Amino acid sequence: MKNQKQHWQKKKYQKVTLETKLFVVDQIQNGQISTNFASKKYEVPRTTISYWIKKYSTLVQQNTGMSKLDEIKKLKESIEELEFVKEFQQDIIADMEIITGVDLAKKSLPKILAKEIELKKKNLLKSSGSMNILGLVNKPITKDLKHKKTSK
Repeated sequence: MKNQKQHWQKKKYQKVTLETKLFVVDQIQNGQISTNFASKKYEVPRTTISYWIKKYSTLVQQNTGMSKLDEIKKLKESIEELEFVKEFQQDIIADMEIITGVDLAKKSLPKILAKEIELKKKNLLKSSGSMNILGLVNKPITKDLKHKKTSK
């Protein structure tokens, strides 16, 4: 009978600070740890952690001032801006390579970026013929032009 009483007694847990609760909730919501792992690590029942998540997740969002959807929207906007900057920089590099005849991208950039720039160069040359995007025209020097320079 004594063993049965011990078996049915509630397990005693130590008190957890608010800071720890918020930390655990944040880690679980960010996918860093699972509820099961947190339960074992902090010696707290999973049901208690589920309660913390319900209670404190809104508090965490209020403290950061941003909901998950707002955060995702902001990240998507940042990605779009970075893609635009990348495209712009690649255009400039492609133009400079065409003007100078030096393949800078192959020497100094990762292969995937160098390939993208090479493709941009090919498309620029196809679409503009002898004129590049900066409006410079490649004209051969004719005999008349040379003659004018030397006669002056």
